[in-house]
Amino acid sequence: PEEYPVYYPKANWAEQQPEDWWQGTLRALKRIVDKNSALKSTLRGIGFSGQMHGMVALDKAGQVLTPSIIWCDQRTTAECEAITAHFGQSGLSDLVGNMALTGFTAPKILWLKNNHPRLFERVDMVLLPKDYIRYRLSGDYATDYSDASGMLLLDVANKCYSKPVLDFIGITAQQLPKLFESYDVTGTLSDALKEALGLTMSHDVLIVGGAGDQAAGAIGTGTVTEGVVSVTLGTSGVVFAAHDGYKVDGQNRLHAFCHASGRYHSMGVMLSAANCLKWWSEQAACADIETLLGEVNAEISETVFLPYLMGERTPYPDPNARGTFVGLDMNTGRKEMTKAVLEGVAFGLKDSLDILVDMGIPVDEIRVIGGGAKSQKWRQILADVFGHKIVGINTNQGGALGAAILAAVGDGVYASVDEATNAIIKTVEATSPDHKRHAVYLKKHEKYKALYQALKPYFNL
Repeated sequence: PEEYPVYYPKANWAEQQPEDWWQGTLRALKRIVDKNSALKSTLRGIGFSGQMHGMVALDKAGQVLTPSIIWCDQRTTAECEAITAHFGQSGLSDLVGNMALTGFTAPKILWLKNNHPRLFERVDMVLLPKDYIRYRLSGDYATDYSDASGMLLLDVANKCYSKPVLDFIGITAQQLPKLFESYDVTGTLSDALKEALGLTMSHDVLIVGGAGDQAAGAIGTGTVTEGVVSVTLGTSGVVFAAHDGYKVDGQNRLHAFCHASGRYHSMGVMLSAANCLKWWSEQAACADIETLLGEVNAEISETVFLPYLMGERTPYPDPNARGTFVGLDMNTGRKEMTKAVLEGVAFGLKDSLDILVDMGIPVDEIRVIGGGAKSQKWRQILADVFGHKIVGINTNQGGALGAAILAAVGDGVYASVDEATNAIIKTVEATSPDHKRHAVYLKKHEKYKALYQALKPYFNL
């Protein structure tokens, strides 16, 4: 797999070049077609999954005006404060379902307006990263509701752009892509691209809306119906719940987004999850992750670990939050600290699960995915902390599979996303909680939450 370079021109800035994405896409498509020659005549559809929130600004000729300011860029603190001051947090939530965060697209557009007004005047279209690739493939300006939900420009409840927010930012709906469901056909592959790829079919190759990476990943895990919750234990941690109607947490601790299945979803994001164990393995006397996990037993650690190594988003949108070990003594060893790291990440994920329950969203089945979920010991800790059986699934393709499923639904191979995921994705490897350990973990989770509040004044010394 290839990695696109990320550029950091200043502290807290993060940019990528859209042309890098496009060239990478071309190389990937050529490799796929070369390895599967039958696709030259049988390819029927293309789906998308892509990083969310990034701003791709185009001029009237469709040319990129600036490097893309991507999801992890933090330069827009002042713009977020201005948006929140203008609407109020509850007023903004009423309009777009979410609070203003530096990662979202609207503050980036406002930053461009405030800092480069001449460039801003030339902006004819603002696209999200995956939708720039769509434009290059088909010539169409389009996006899907799930990805648009992360712009802070979409009235999520009513699935349309929010005019009050657009007016404040200083753009119009005509400068934003047309909105589609994730399985809707938005266009077709251009004849020029067909020729460049050596495709020989006479039929159109359909292009569907696709989805933001988290929504596409949820499709790829079968998290599409109310009651099913997915927990991603990757570099970051994500708790994702599908539900039939629009619901928003009154404190905006969870993202309220449209889902790629035509429903809605609530999502909690933990900025450091499995990454915490990676960090700890690099500090713990050169021990690799497998060695550390091998040392862990079922005993609950007396030490508490706060996993805020990169700040936090859910339930505390706090870039200044910091990781902490609490409760060390002369008897604390490496294995106790490793266990505390595993538990601390589980507590952070439980914070989001508890908010779902508070919102009245059913949690009937928890599907756990991601690199950290490969560890049976970590899965057991999750089950014990959650007090709920967790299951794995029969695939680890995530967003790529979700994008393919959306293309298949768009082409009519399946009648719906539900039908497709039921046919393709199966649950495996159930892990049941130990209820005695769960009772102890409930008390320890309360200490964990209290420690954030107690230490918050000291995080930004």
